[in-house]
Amino acid sequence: MISAEDFYNVMCATVPLYFAMLIAYASVKWWKIFTPEQCSGINRFVAVFAVPVLSFHFISQNDPYQMDTKFILADTLSKGMVLVLLSVWTIFRGGLEWLITLFSVATLPNTLVMGIPLLKAMYGDFTTSLMVQLVVLQCIIWYTLLLFLFEYRAATILIQTQFPGSAAAAISKFEIDGDVISLDGRDPLRTESEIDGNGRIRVRIRRSTSSAPDSALSSIGITPRASNLSGAEVYSVNTPAQPYEFHHANTEIPFGELAFGYRPASPRLSGYASSDAYSLQPTPRASNFNEMDTTTVTTANTPVWVRSPAGGKVFRQSSPAFSGKKMVWESAGKCHGDRQGCKDTFGEKDLSFRDCSKLGVTEESDSKAGDEINQEMPNAVVVIRLILIMVGRKLSRNPNTYSSILGLLWSLISFKWNVGVPNLVKYSIKIISDAGLGMAMFSLGLFMALQPKIIACGTKMAAIGMAIRFVGGPVLMSSASIIVGLRGPQLHTAIVQAALPQGIVPFVFAREYGLHPDILSTGVIFGMLVSLPVTLLYYVMLGL
Repeated sequence: MISAEDFYNVMCATVPLYFAMLIAYASVKWWKIFTPEQCSGINRFVAVFAVPVLSFHFISQNDPYQMDTKFILADTLSKGMVLVLLSVWTIFRGGLEWLITLFSVATLPNTLVMGIPLLKAMYGDFTTSLMVQLVVLQCIIWYTLLLFLFEYRAATILIQTQFPGSAAAAISKFEIDGDVISLDGRDPLRTESEIDGNGRIRVRIRRSTSSAPDSALSSIGITPRASNLSGAEVYSVNTPAQPYEFHHANTEIPFGELAFGYRPASPRLSGYASSDAYSLQPTPRASNFNEMDTTTVTTANTPVWVRSPAGGKVFRQSSPAFSGKKMVWESAGKCHGDRQGCKDTFGEKDLSFRDCSKLGVTEESDSKAGDEINQEMPNAVVVIRLILIMVGRKLSRNPNTYSSILGLLWSLISFKWNVGVPNLVKYSIKIISDAGLGMAMFSLGLFMALQPKIIACGTKMAAIGMAIRFVGGPVLMSSASIIVGLRGPQLHTAIVQAALPQGIVPFVFAREYGLHPDILSTGVIFGMLVSLPVTLLYYVMLGL
């Protein structure tokens, strides 16, 4: 039975966290103390320093040789059950997009920021070790798996859009330049395809330098950005488009030349305006994979540059093996001089890998031929190698990756040979980690205040998301825990932990890859508001 003192202790642990979030929300929404640019600076500090140091602090103090095998197995089994159920549903009714989103909503809560203080107040100090173990698994295994799924989706869209039909089956290798961090579409890219004498295609993926108007590039100063994947790093789901107009010449394409063209999307500046918080390098950048597609056909020793035709016509032609020829597809192009012709008709629709899975073409294109083409994919080894390279580069730019691995390595050394952290280092870490929880909640309040709507995905979808998060997750977790033999306080801890609010990192991924960010944003914001009464309800019911 839960006593009044127990309930008061739980409130003492959670109310201060919500107080920090409320103060941040009021500072932006009502009192106008912080501008969006200042919020970006605060969020950047949280993303780069506060949360990674907090993760290192908890992980390094946890004994990895005393890990609770049953608890970890229950957590792994519950996530495996969700993946199996969603995979079966995907085969018959859904798609990869919904598998990724629903897996994120159902299985990845905010364990570090909310779970540790809440469950410690409910069930005691032993829960801190259990939550840290889950944090390690999330950072090293589950977030990596989620990132793999996102990159697989992005790679699939890239292949389908640039190598339609049976052309993709001939791809033997992808070569990626060192400055290409991800296929998420946030960086404008171009691909160069070279066909050898055997008809095999080698594709080089590189960063495009001609993806925006000269005026936009010069006025903003576009620079590459590091990945934004830390535990507290979030963005605004509101991404305003810039109204530009592009004109380009109607280009005659000689018969026999191979050209791939898409209808040009709105050449706006994409991604992250100054109001979008939590960027490691909050620099606006050009739109991705959209504006004016460019095709190069190299014959003999003389490259001939050919613009995509006006109006987005697609020219399809069988191409068995062009020995010695090199084809270049560029995601976007510049406008030079006075160009007349077709005006952009897509409005704010961004033709990129981030928010679409199929590319539209005009009625003038060969629609019948397109319908008859069955999309093929390269060899599985080739695709997996591409995805693993992208995932590795993405994780290498994530501060939480380093903090989790370093914390785990130090704990292995420390508890194996009883080596303590020197006081000079210990207190240097402690002074930042002590501020980590409060700053993380403060930054969540800033994020909430910068959003146009708390429920961005609509009430129906929000209700479904909350049901999956606060009912489906705990039910599956309780089932898995009972199967592996968890009982008593450990079982209660597992159930309440599954009812924590939505994690931040899945929303960061969703925002970067343009996959249902409104659903994850609602899960983060609205979930924080309803999680306290929901977890208290579970706490009381389990204590009866």
